[in-house]
Amino acid sequence: MQWLSNRPSWLGGSAVSMWQLPVLVTLLLAVSGCSTRQDHQTIISNQSAIKPTEFFQSHADRMATLGMRNNLNSLYRLMDKLYLRNPREWRKTGLTDVEAVKRGVHRAIELDQPLPQLGGRTDVAALGYALSAEYQGDRVGAFIYSLASMLITAHGGRTEYYLSDTLDPQFIHNAARNVEKASWMLAQRTDAGGKPWLLSNEISAEGRNLSYAVEFGKIVARLDLLTDVLDERYRRMGVSYAQGLLFMNFLPVQ
Repeated sequence: MQWLSNRPSWLGGSAVSMWQLPVLVTLLLAVSGCSTRQDHQTIISNQSAIKPTEFFQSHADRMATLGMRNNLNSLYRLMDKLYLRNPREWRKTGLTDVEAVKRGVHRAIELDQPLPQLGGRTDVAALGYALSAEYQGDRVGAFIYSLASMLITAHGGRTEYYLSDTLDPQFIHNAARNVEKASWMLAQRTDAGGKPWLLSNEISAEGRNLSYAVEFGKIVARLDLLTDVLDERYRRMGVSYAQGLLFMNFLPVQ
């Protein structure tokens, strides 16, 4: 699977007056300096402070940015829950503190660093490896890192989006289907003895715990909604252009 993203120019080719030039230069510098990755506090908080760079975000850009923040948050909640039910996994790292293990996974995701136990693998390659019988390391950390890497790759390698960015709705759709498949594999994959690699959802005489499936469902729903929004945005651009040709509306000049 190939994940590509274009970055078209957001400025038109119209003439610029001398008094407008400094303003446009300032805007270009601001856009070029926009961070394309959210910081940790922004990701883990339910709200983010208003930034001047939001001036360069469309409604769809802002929705994609918030969606990525919430999806990474969902993955971190899943990591907490999986480590709680599978403590043997974080102990494979050799660290004595589960919080230190979590911080390492957070750092690798948010700073775009490789996770050592995955041998440099990222995206779908890492996801396939983390869910294979060959992998013997911390399966929780590898699973969450791989999902996050796949989501970020599908969004063009960024976690914040601006007018200069292009998001491909097909890749977002593919990411949603990958999350569904990963959720199914998490529930179905077992070792040679028939025991699940990772304990997650549970339906037994002791009770029912489907909170893992609920969290995966939230991620899929956000991705599918963003896919529809992106499809509609590009469709409406074409419709608006056709309407302009059909009704031959002149644009105001003063």
